[in-house]
Amino acid sequence: SNALDQLDNSTYGSYLKNEKQALLDVYEAVFEHKSFTGRSGTFYGYEGLGSIYWHMVSKLQLAVQEVCLIAIENGESEKVIGKLLEHYYEINAGVGVHKSPKLYGAFPTDPYSHTPSNKGAQQPGMTGQVKEDIISRFGELGVFVLNGSLYFNPCLLRKDEFTKENRVFNYVNVNKEHKTFEPTPGSLCYTFCQVPIIYRLSDKNRLEIERKDGTITKADSLKLDVETSAEIFNRTDVIRKITVYVKESILK
Repeated sequence: SNALDQLDNSTYGSYLKNEKQALLDVYEAVFEHKSFTGRSGTFYGYEGLGSIYWHMVSKLQLAVQEVCLIAIENGESEKVIGKLLEHYYEINAGVGVHKSPKLYGAFPTDPYSHTPSNKGAQQPGMTGQVKEDIISRFGELGVFVLNGSLYFNPCLLRKDEFTKENRVFNYVNVNKEHKTFEPTPGSLCYTFCQVPIIYRLSDKNRLEIERKDGTITKADSLKLDVETSAEIFNRTDVIRKITVYVKESILK
C-alpha cells in the first residue's frame, strides 16, 4: 500500500484511483498477509500455539541459571539467591526428561521438539534443546574455564545428588577404552574431556590430581593451573583422574 501511494504523482497516478483497491484485494487473496502469524497460525497444535516447545524451556532454564550465577558472583543475599534457585529448579523439573513416559507421551530421555496440548511429545530428533541442557548441567556441576584454567565452583549443586550407596561408574577414556571404578558413597562422578572428575563432600575445598605415571598432586583450591588444564583440554592422557573435595557448606 505504501509503495502504491508513492505513485500518486507519477504517470501511473491516474490508474491508482480505480485500480488500487482491486490490486490490494488480489494481493491479500494470494498472500493472506494480514492473517499470517507464522508457525503459531499455520502449525497450530504442531509447533505453535497450544504446544510446549521444549527448546524454549531449556533456553529459559539456561538464562535463569546465568542470572543465578551472576547473583552469587555479586554477593546478593541468600534470600535472593534462594528464590532464583527455586525458579531454576522448578523449570528444570518441568523439562521432559523428568517426566514419566505416560505423561510425556514418549521416552523421556529422548529429545523431542514439542508437545501439543492434545497429545504426547512429537518430532523426535537432536533438537537444539540438547545443547542448552548440556550447558545447564555443566553449570550445575560448577565446571568453568577462566583465562585458560579449569576450575570448579558447584555453587548451584544440590547435596542430594551425591551417592548414598555403592555404585559403579562407567566411562570411555581418551584411548576409547571402556573403564569402570566404584566411587565411595558420598560421591558424584562425571567426565570432562574424557577425564573422570569425582566430587567428594568435605569440610574444605581442595584437589587431588592423579597422573598417568601414578603421581598425585594436591592443591588447596578448586582451580587447576594453565598447564594441567591444557593437558585435559588436549586429551593427552597425562591426567587420569581428578578428585574434587567440595566444602559441603557451598552446596544447596
